[in-house]
Amino acid sequence: MEKGRIIFLNGVTSAGKTSIVEALQEREDIFFYVVANDLFEEMFGEKYLRENYWKYLSEVIIMMYHTARLFSDMGKNVLIDGILVERAEITPHYQQLREILKNNPLDLVEVYCPLEICRERNVIRGDRYESQSEEQQELMAKDIKYSMRVDTSMHSADECADQIMKKLF
Repeated sequence: MEKGRIIFLNGVTSAGKTSIVEALQEREDIFFYVVANDLFEEMFGEKYLRENYWKYLSEVIIMMYHTARLFSDMGKNVLIDGILVERAEITPHYQQLREILKNNPLDLVEVYCPLEICRERNVIRGDRYESQSEEQQELMAKDIKYSMRVDTSMHSADECADQIMKKLF
């Protein structure tokens, strides 16, 4: 059985990852299952996340990658909506991702948006704090080998989805 493609959309909060996921899921030419940090974070109760956020989040992120691998191994295409951060609890995060998915077709897509626009989007959303994108930028893994980059300040989510499909499929 041919393995499904795994597309990891990596970027700070409010960069536009989830909007691109939604645009890709609206397409009729390909179907993706979605695994996302936000969805997997809900596996733990708030009590545990308040006690030791990074410990539990790090564990669930690794489980998320194994879940993506399982879907891919079963021939299903997968979108990962996440952010590759380097913290002591999960370092080396980027290398762990690469190791877990080393036998699967993986493309990393940088979802870029200037931090000042992310800040504005955080305020409008109301479910993120204003400086959250900047803080995440500081924690992001360095030297990531991306397959491509999309810029959500210059292109709509649908246009970014089209760019991804043209380049990677």
